[in-house]
Amino acid sequence: MKASTTRISYALPEEVAEVISRLEEDGKEAYVVGGAVRDILMGKKPDDYDVTTSATPHEVAALFGQENCHPTGIAHGTVTVVINGMPVEVTTFRIDGDYEDGRHPNEVHFTRSLEEDVKRRDFTINALAMRLDGTVLDYCGGIEDIRNKCLRTVGEPSRRFREDALRILRALRFASERGFSIEKETSEEIFRRKNDLCSLSVERIWKEFSRLMLGSHCVPILREYFDVVDAILPEIVPMRGFLQHNPHHIYDVWEHTLVSIEHIPATPVLRMTMLLHDIGKPECFVMDDSGIGHFYGHQKVSADIADAILRRWKVDTKTRETIVLLIREHDAVLEPSLRIVRRRLLRYGEEVLRMLLEVKKADISAHSEKSAYRLPEISAFETILDQVVEEKMCCSYSAMAINGNDLMRMGIEPGIRIGQLKKQLLEEVVDGRIPNEREALLKRALELKEEM
Repeated sequence: MKASTTRISYALPEEVAEVISRLEEDGKEAYVVGGAVRDILMGKKPDDYDVTTSATPHEVAALFGQENCHPTGIAHGTVTVVINGMPVEVTTFRIDGDYEDGRHPNEVHFTRSLEEDVKRRDFTINALAMRLDGTVLDYCGGIEDIRNKCLRTVGEPSRRFREDALRILRALRFASERGFSIEKETSEEIFRRKNDLCSLSVERIWKEFSRLMLGSHCVPILREYFDVVDAILPEIVPMRGFLQHNPHHIYDVWEHTLVSIEHIPATPVLRMTMLLHDIGKPECFVMDDSGIGHFYGHQKVSADIADAILRRWKVDTKTRETIVLLIREHDAVLEPSLRIVRRRLLRYGEEVLRMLLEVKKADISAHSEKSAYRLPEISAFETILDQVVEEKMCCSYSAMAINGNDLMRMGIEPGIRIGQLKKQLLEEVVDGRIPNEREALLKRALELKEEM
């Protein structure tokens, strides 16, 4: 089959260009391949560049020298060539064998055919190759699919997803990141094979799913592919269609969650917080005699469920603990007063407090108009917070005008008593009862010492 071609003007990094040039000068074929070509055609600068070639790994090593080559994936034909300190992955044209483990081919066979190589790839938009002169070779219709913003597998969807179930999540992630629709047969196969996701390692699931959540189109994907996502996140099932029966809500729990995601900045912590912030609501639902629904204690229940999910996915401790904290505190009252702002800074720290403000704004924005009055309150709180930070008001132990050594010089032994004394002094400073001045703090410390 002859490839369709198109010519573009794009200057490759000189290190990548040198790798291709030297391979061509040695009589071999060499191309930039895969995601880099896709990104270039979409007007996006690639994060990295992969080169595919007719040269075998042995021939690549002989050409560039063993000292410049690292066998990073030699079993699959990949050698990392280092040019001017820049690593470039160079992989031999290959045909994959069967994928018995649902992730790796049992064996690979090297080939001299670019066409055979690209036809074993996952999606048409990733099956493109580009020559040094900017000529793009397309055997699978990837250019047309990019033009139409359509995601489809190379060949039969059943075979591609059977080879590696992670491609199911990759398809959703690509659609989320780039706003692509998923071609009908590809989409149908995603639904048919969704339970294959359970065979994946949790680390691979988290890596792809967290990227999916950052996409500018993640909400439409979560909405359309709910019955796929629930294979890896069954805890969301009770949320869909669960009516809240409350005048402050116009959506069911799942739709409220999706709308709140649309109103939050795209960071892993914030997006995952909104996805899980009300996941405990169905478990906590009660209806009063007036027919009004309430969800007493849902913040803690949601936080506990989120903690279990993130532990199951082996999410790093800092990310997990921050998400769980934000969920537990997402309904905390944030009165726009100097005292409360300083108290909250003392409790959470600036970074987490600012994230909590984003969470509350997103949550309120997904309520009914009856809750809209709370948004100006959040804005006022944020204004005071900016003032406190700008003026460097004392809201932490490190900002106090005295420290533990000062207290020990007063005859207080190290340990619990000093900790209690520092805590009391800081709270009085934050509340504005005493100024953050050395003499005033020492005087108050003497008074507290006598009381202890």
